[in-house]
Amino acid sequence: MRNALDLAWPREGLIRVPYPVYSRADVYAEERARIFMGPVWNFLCLEAELPNPGDWRASFVGDVPVVVTRDLDGKLNAFENRCAHRGALLCLKRNGHGREISCVYHNWTYDLRGALTGVTFERGVNRKGGMPADFKRAEHDLRRLRVESFAGLVFGSFAAGMPPVEQYLGAEIAARVRRVLRKRVKVLGYSSQILPNNWKVYVENNKDSYHASLLHAFFTTFRMNRLSQQGGIIVDGSGGHHVSYSLRATDRASADYDAAALRAKREDYRLADPSMLDGVDEFGDGITLQILTVFPSCVVQQIQNSLALRQIVPRGTGETELLWTYIGYDDDDAAMLMRRQKQSNLVGPGGYISMEDGAVGGFIQRALPGAEEDASIVQMGGGDVASTDTRATETAVRGFWQVYRRLMGV
Repeated sequence: MRNALDLAWPREGLIRVPYPVYSRADVYAEERARIFMGPVWNFLCLEAELPNPGDWRASFVGDVPVVVTRDLDGKLNAFENRCAHRGALLCLKRNGHGREISCVYHNWTYDLRGALTGVTFERGVNRKGGMPADFKRAEHDLRRLRVESFAGLVFGSFAAGMPPVEQYLGAEIAARVRRVLRKRVKVLGYSSQILPNNWKVYVENNKDSYHASLLHAFFTTFRMNRLSQQGGIIVDGSGGHHVSYSLRATDRASADYDAAALRAKREDYRLADPSMLDGVDEFGDGITLQILTVFPSCVVQQIQNSLALRQIVPRGTGETELLWTYIGYDDDDAAMLMRRQKQSNLVGPGGYISMEDGAVGGFIQRALPGAEEDASIVQMGGGDVASTDTRATETAVRGFWQVYRRLMGV
């Protein structure tokens, strides 16, 4: 079918994805307007990062810089991180604290709700110059977002009329978010990395549940995640959000994999410190891995006792920034804190598991030239978008494209 973007989508629908969506500049610009600045909830930060009135945190909606604040009344706010005067970035650091925010360029100042409160030399100098008499500060406040907190996660939206976040997620996904964010959290650290690929490639990677035990040698070698383990996929009603989960491997499941000739299974690999994999079932359900995505760009992760948030930030058609926030709970004892810190080495830019994800997207992006008339195949598990008790499926990937196509009109 053809559309306003003149983008040819294969008639097979969700089981085919045209390669130009990963490389065309006009598609990228429309994504900013229709998706990130459109009718979605974007993950911005954790409430735990704004514990006190006067705290602020720089974040992104797609590639649009925004600031999240807790104002002096304790209320959460978010607005664009761009001065109304000449467009300079306002908050240059990751976070800060104060009664107001000031632009370093010309010192225009704003309160913690984004209202313009001061214009330096507004009345000129020695009665010369300055702003015109009809200049009104209230007409130059920063563009605000709707803000809502759910389970300690702060979401923002530029769109009016958004449903509550819990309704946006759906009951099953909301319950799985609460499973991980079940009590007060504390931030253990941050990392970031630049991925040499389009943002949607990484989104697909998180929703693709069956690559993990094929691509990741660590997962398979140390029996952390294999497709033969009990688990499944939950997809919400819209298709945009998902959960992939698995339980601890059984002897039978391990035997099936041990008998298979898989590239990702390395008998010669050993850990100098096997205690890295000494996990405890802190949730009481036997689930050792849960990857949850919130459309369009948030990932909530539990791998054993490693807990993290991932924020996907587009940086053009062929580059993506991935921001990691590692968390624990306020009441973690010393042993649990050490366990989380050790297991944080499983993920991140150089993580034993996720370092392949940082490379494989680049393999896709580098292969796109010449593929303008071609499309990928997203047919594992059939062609529908539905929850399932197997992870040998691409149902969640198809769910992403279902919502994407609706919002983009393609």
